[in-house]
Amino acid sequence: MLELREVTVTASGAAEAPVLLSEVTACFARGEVCALLGPSGSGKTTLVRAVAGIAGTSAGSLHWKGIDLNLEDLPPSQIGYVPQFTISQENLTAEENIILALRLRVVGLSGPALEARAAELLDLTSLGSAAKTLSKHLSGGQRRRLALSMELAGEPPLLLCDEVTSGLDARSEREILDLLRRIAREGNRVVIVVTHGLRDLDAFDKVAVLSGGSLAYFGPPDTLAHYFRVDRPEEIFERLPQRSAAEWHASWNKHRTHFEPADRPPPETAVTADVTADLPVLLPGAFSQFLTLTATRWKIFSRDKGNFALQIGLVLGFPLVVAVFALGGLPAVPNLDAGLSGDVVRQLIEARTYAEGASKAGSVVSGLVLLQVILLGLLGANNSAREIAGERAIFEKERFAGLKPAAYVASKTVFLAVLVVLQSAWMTWFVRTVTGFPGDGSQQFLFFLLVNAALTATCLGISALVRNADQASLASIYLVGFQLPLSGAVLALPAGLDAALRPFIAAYWSWSGALQSLRETRYYDVLELVVPTTLSAASLCAWVLILHIIFGIFIAWLGCLRSAWDR
Repeated sequence: MLELREVTVTASGAAEAPVLLSEVTACFARGEVCALLGPSGSGKTTLVRAVAGIAGTSAGSLHWKGIDLNLEDLPPSQIGYVPQFTISQENLTAEENIILALRLRVVGLSGPALEARAAELLDLTSLGSAAKTLSKHLSGGQRRRLALSMELAGEPPLLLCDEVTSGLDARSEREILDLLRRIAREGNRVVIVVTHGLRDLDAFDKVAVLSGGSLAYFGPPDTLAHYFRVDRPEEIFERLPQRSAAEWHASWNKHRTHFEPADRPPPETAVTADVTADLPVLLPGAFSQFLTLTATRWKIFSRDKGNFALQIGLVLGFPLVVAVFALGGLPAVPNLDAGLSGDVVRQLIEARTYAEGASKAGSVVSGLVLLQVILLGLLGANNSAREIAGERAIFEKERFAGLKPAAYVASKTVFLAVLVVLQSAWMTWFVRTVTGFPGDGSQQFLFFLLVNAALTATCLGISALVRNADQASLASIYLVGFQLPLSGAVLALPAGLDAALRPFIAAYWSWSGALQSLRETRYYDVLELVVPTTLSAASLCAWVLILHIIFGIFIAWLGCLRSAWDR
C-alpha cells in the first residue's frame, strides 16, 4: 500500500518557495489503477515525481508498506517510472530495448533465460509481432507499450505512469489502459496514471483530481460527476476554475468520508499479495553494466547510417584538406652560403634569399601542424558534443532504474577512445605519406592523439552539463573555434593574457609538442623565424593534455550525477 500524508512540495524545497503541491493525503491499494486528473499545472507530474523521489518534499511524508520514504529510499527495482516522453533507443528493435533493460536491471539473466523473459514482456504488452521492429518505426501506442515493457523488467510492485496515453487515438488509449489494469491485477501492483483523458474513467479504480496543487477529489470514478455537481465527467475541467484551489481542498476535507469509505473492498480480480515478489531484484554490477552499454553503443553506431557516413567523410576528408597545401612536398630549407663570398651585396642578397626560403619552409611546417591540430579538435567536438546530451532522457530513466553513472561514462569513454585513435592515426599517416612530412612520426601521432582526446573529453563534459544536444554542439564548436586565435601559434598574445589562457588551450600544447618532433631536422632551426611564441617541452605538453582528458571525463561524470529530468 502507498500512503501520502499531507505531502507538500515547493519549487526549491524551501518552505518559503512557491508551493507546487499542498498537503495531499491519499492512499493507493495493491491491485488498483488510479488516475491523476487535473488541468495543466495542477501538480499531477509533481505528485508522481514526489512519489518517485525525483522531486523532494518540503513537508508531509510518503509511506510504502510502512516504510517512510523520507527516511529510506526504495530500491530501484521496487518502483517503475514511465515519463511522458518516450524512452527507448531508436536504432534498437523492441526486443533489443527490452533485453537492454533486463541486462542493466536484473542480475543473473543470460542466454535463453534472457530471451525467454524478453518474450514474456513482449507478449504481456502485445508487442510480439513488433519484436524485430526498430523503435523509431513503432507507432505511438507501440512505443508506450514498449516503455511499459522496459519498466516491468525489474518486476516493480509500484508503477508510476506520466501521460502514457497522451496524443493517442481513442482505441490506442483504451488498449494502454486495459494493459495497465491487467498489469495491476496480475502483478498485484499499485499503478498510478497521470492523464488528461476523461472518456475512459471506468478503466480506473480510483480517481484523484488536483487543482492548483491541492487535492480536490479522491475516490471512485462513478461518484466523480456527483461530487463536482456536473452531468458528465467531461465537464469537470470547466467546473474547477469556479472555485480556488484552497476552497476545493477545504470542500474535499469536509466531504471526503462520504466518497472514500474505509471498508471499500479490493478489486474483484486482485490476487493475494505475495511478499516474496516484493523482494528487491539484485542489480548488475558496474562492470557488467559497462560491458552492456559499450556493446550496445557500437551496435547503435553501426546502425546509424547517417552518423556513420558523416564520420567516414570527416575522417577521410580532413587529412585531404591538410595535404592539399603541400601536395608537391614541403619547401626545402635553403643553405646560407653568404660567408663564401667577399661581395657584400651578394651576401645581403643571399641572406635575404635564405630568410625568405626559411620563413616559407617554417610557415608551411608550422601551419600544417596547426591545421591538423584544429581539424582533430573539430573531430573531437563532433565525436562527443551530442553523446550524452542527445540521450539524456534515456540515461536519466536508466539511472532511476539503477544504472551507475560511472559505468555509463566509462562506456562512453571507451567508445570515443576507439574513434580518437583511428582518427588520429589516419591523419598522421596520411599527411606524412602524401606530403613527406619530416620528424618523429610516433611523437606527432602522440600529440595529435592527445589533442583529439582532450577536446573529445572536454566536449563530453559539456555534453553532460548543458540542457540539450543543440546547445552542446554549439558550445563545443565555439570551444574549438577559439583554439586557433588563442593558441598563440598565429599571433603572440600579451604576456599576462598568454600566461592566463595558455593552460586551457589544448591546441597550443599539441602544436608545441608536435613541433618538438622536428628537433633533429633542419626545419626546427627555421621555426623560430615564424613562430610568434615560445615552444614548451614535449613532456610538459603531454602532461597538460593528459590533465585536460582527465578533467573532461571528471566533468562528464559530475554532470551525470546531476538530475536533469526537465532537460
